[in-house]
Amino acid sequence: MLDLTTSNLTSRYSWETLDQDQDALRWLESTVLPPYLSTCRWFAGKARQQEAFRVAVMHGIGLGADAVAFLAIVEVVYADGETERYLLPLSFIETDQPDASEIPSKGILTPAEFDQKSGLLVDGIYDERFRLALYANLAGENVMPQKAGQVRFYRGRGLAADDVDTTIISRVLPVDSSNSALAYGVPHQPEKYFLKLYRKLFQETNPEVDLVSFLTEESQFSHIPAYAGSIVWEQEHTPDITLGMMQLMVENQKDSWSQTGDYLNDFLYAVPNRLFTIREDVFDRVELLGRRTAQMHLALYSPKSDDNAFKPEAFTDEYRAFIIRRIEALLERRYAMLIDNYTKLDPLAQRLAWVFMEAKEMIDEFIEDFRHRPLESLRTRIHGDYHLGQVLATDNDFIIIDFEGEPESSITERKIKHSPLKDVAGMIRSYHYAVSAKLFGSTETENIDPDHLQRVSERWYNLIRDTYMNAYLETIGNPHPLYKNSNEFNFLLLVYLLEKAVYELGYEISYRPAWVKIPLKGIMDVIREIQKIQTADPNRDSEVPRLQMGLLETKKQ
Repeated sequence: MLDLTTSNLTSRYSWETLDQDQDALRWLESTVLPPYLSTCRWFAGKARQQEAFRVAVMHGIGLGADAVAFLAIVEVVYADGETERYLLPLSFIETDQPDASEIPSKGILTPAEFDQKSGLLVDGIYDERFRLALYANLAGENVMPQKAGQVRFYRGRGLAADDVDTTIISRVLPVDSSNSALAYGVPHQPEKYFLKLYRKLFQETNPEVDLVSFLTEESQFSHIPAYAGSIVWEQEHTPDITLGMMQLMVENQKDSWSQTGDYLNDFLYAVPNRLFTIREDVFDRVELLGRRTAQMHLALYSPKSDDNAFKPEAFTDEYRAFIIRRIEALLERRYAMLIDNYTKLDPLAQRLAWVFMEAKEMIDEFIEDFRHRPLESLRTRIHGDYHLGQVLATDNDFIIIDFEGEPESSITERKIKHSPLKDVAGMIRSYHYAVSAKLFGSTETENIDPDHLQRVSERWYNLIRDTYMNAYLETIGNPHPLYKNSNEFNFLLLVYLLEKAVYELGYEISYRPAWVKIPLKGIMDVIREIQKIQTADPNRDSEVPRLQMGLLETKKQ
């Protein structure tokens, strides 16, 4: 029976029977979980009206010496929208345990007492016994039957045989994100493996685990943190749910966004002196990233795979309709946002916005062309959220990370096969952002005419883009079944560049009006190329609408 006279969780039953203690579980749901989850960075429902918290499932995980922790699956019901599920490991640390005083406040759900034993109810990741139990089960490839299905631990090639039966060191990494990160190591290498526990759960395997395990187990592509294992909740007649994934840790200098910013500093300092300088090693790095991107796409191109999830597919009518619905919805919202916020934009952004809105008919025709144009290129699984921030720079190479896909897309959408050019478009846009943000956001250039900065940034971007693309194409090979020919390649790249830049535009209008010119310039580049395609088409029945490009002409500096 639960003692309701105290604000702490107090039960006459033992901790090990928590999954059967209905009074304690109801106390957790009504009193403990609502305030606690709202303090967690990984809880995505803070801004929504919460109606109920339910402990839907409790998976028991043995900690040795008859101790146990639980993998709690917590359902959060909202006034509007779908119910969400979260993974919350639970452990009980008695007051007299040596590490009880070391639990950080953010890891403590509540003081508690079970069967007259006082202690702390904590997020299990802060209990070393729980962390080591996860590792041991992964290393042993164990299967743990539960009341609701089973928890299966998969071991991958990345987990070295020498590290299966040895002393393991663990700690919680100070990563404040949508997931939790644990580090594992051996005495001579204290941080060798990285275990990501997925907090928000979906009724499907996580796309990151699918991709990283495939690349590690089925290809020779080594420029990712190798797959070392995963934790999966399996039930009959229900899709598996991924709870966590372990990979090799990667020693890196910084992500490529930061490194590109460093390279741009030399360029930035020269601009006020009307000098145009790019170090040669910048081109070397960009070429290398182009090659690594192509090698990743070649590894994901698997026409002989027995796994349908990785077999290439054609550009079906269904897929085209999906992309067109997405682009048209984005365009409709962006046109409206530009009209509502037009007076808040600076003069350069206003001119770009005007030409963009005047080009609506041309863009609509381009979209219809995508709907009906014969395409023989192929679609595969891709990274899905590819930009400079997803690439770690080592001393002389790159490691590609975070294969979870677009954060705002559903898990099902993240598994849709696209042309790899969607990734390429993401990286090209990232380079454009890097130079534009540096030049337009630095004190060194604040007194320079924006039109001049626009031209200078465009020259840098064009050189870097062409360097990246040339290396990519050289590595992919020409022709390659992924891309029927150069015409299809260029056409599809425009489709994904348009989608990406229009998507970016909404964020900038809402949060960074001073940066609206960056995605608008990206859209303008696409519009110019669309006009070239339409003008050169001998089968067109009507003239291409003339764009108001004169609005973009500026005085020479």
